[in-house]
Amino acid sequence: MGFWTLFQVASVPNLQVLLISLVGAFMATKHCNLLTEDARKSLNKIVFMVFTPSLMFASLAKTVTFEDIVSWWFMPVNIALTFVVGGILGWIVVKLVKPSPHLEGVVIAVCSSGNLGNLMLIIVPAICKEDGSPFGDKGICSTVGLSYASFSMALGGFFIWTYTFQLIRSSCTRYKELQAEENRTKVPNGGFDVNTEAPLLKGKDQGQMPDSDKAEKSIEDVESQAELNSEAKRETSIFSKIGGFLHQIVEELMAPPTMAAVVGFIFGAVSWLRNLIIGEGAPFRVLQESIKLLGDGTIPCITLILGGNLTKGFRSSKIGPLVVIGVLLVRYVISPAIGIWVVKAAGNLGFLPSDPLYRYVLMVQFTVPPAMNIGTMTQLFGVGSDECSVLFFWTYLVAALALTLWSTVFMWILS
Repeated sequence: MGFWTLFQVASVPNLQVLLISLVGAFMATKHCNLLTEDARKSLNKIVFMVFTPSLMFASLAKTVTFEDIVSWWFMPVNIALTFVVGGILGWIVVKLVKPSPHLEGVVIAVCSSGNLGNLMLIIVPAICKEDGSPFGDKGICSTVGLSYASFSMALGGFFIWTYTFQLIRSSCTRYKELQAEENRTKVPNGGFDVNTEAPLLKGKDQGQMPDSDKAEKSIEDVESQAELNSEAKRETSIFSKIGGFLHQIVEELMAPPTMAAVVGFIFGAVSWLRNLIIGEGAPFRVLQESIKLLGDGTIPCITLILGGNLTKGFRSSKIGPLVVIGVLLVRYVISPAIGIWVVKAAGNLGFLPSDPLYRYVLMVQFTVPPAMNIGTMTQLFGVGSDECSVLFFWTYLVAALALTLWSTVFMWILS
């Protein structure tokens, strides 16, 4: 299949995302004032609690079997590799570019955490529906591709709200501690004027121990007490971090999209449950159709929200151009090239099924722009939210061209 034909196939879904995002951006401006920040938050809650779980359950219950669950084992590994590779590359960017201390965690997070849900749900099924797609029958390909994207979304959310959340939190905490330390050093020390009484004369009058012995004992007591306090704080900090991390994992596992994915896997893998809702003769077919109808609202809503959120990137920020260039190189040059190598190596070792669409999804996971949830985290901790919006603006703007080019390369390799 020709490269130009594949380029046309790859360009359609990305143009769709761009056009609908522009509509969302216009709706968020003061001229229209329909998709305000409060409106986006409310709509996002509906998408998170209702639309996305419905879409994930409907797609997974219809297409996934027990054999598929076994054969998809490499996708969690692949997503973990995207986070690890992106994190290492982001750390290199931080060391080379040296952004402001409060941006270090944000830069690493933007480089490592891709949008494995929203864009995957849009791009993969849309490519399957295009004439000239190398992935076979349109209907089957679109349904299976939606299942791949739903599974990717569930796994991506788990990694983002565990790994990325801890990364942003630790970076913000470290920056605030540095600020507090700087503020303490600026306070003048008045301790020398507190007590001007000569302890040596007082010790002689009251028959106390020599001043040198007393000073040594006082220093030893202070040092031993400081060591005990430091060790206790260290143990408490370790246990609190472990407890917080486990609590975050449990919360993510209980999130509606993750729960819907688990239930969808169960219905798809257990044949008698599947026959209850899937098929023309299924007694509860109306349940599956109603859930699917709700799920169909996911893609347009999340694309409008995406466009509205990107309008925040127009505001002024102190972020340097080298930081933006470094992030763009990681996300759209180095990471996709590594993704091709990872998927081809896994295929040669026999870790992947022969389905080219599955391998295409694995490659795209290395190429998507950063997850929008990073912006939510920076707002939560109050550090780097404006700079994060600017990074989102440029990465999503370049993504329209980068995803088209890399999707064309991926399909050309796999066809």
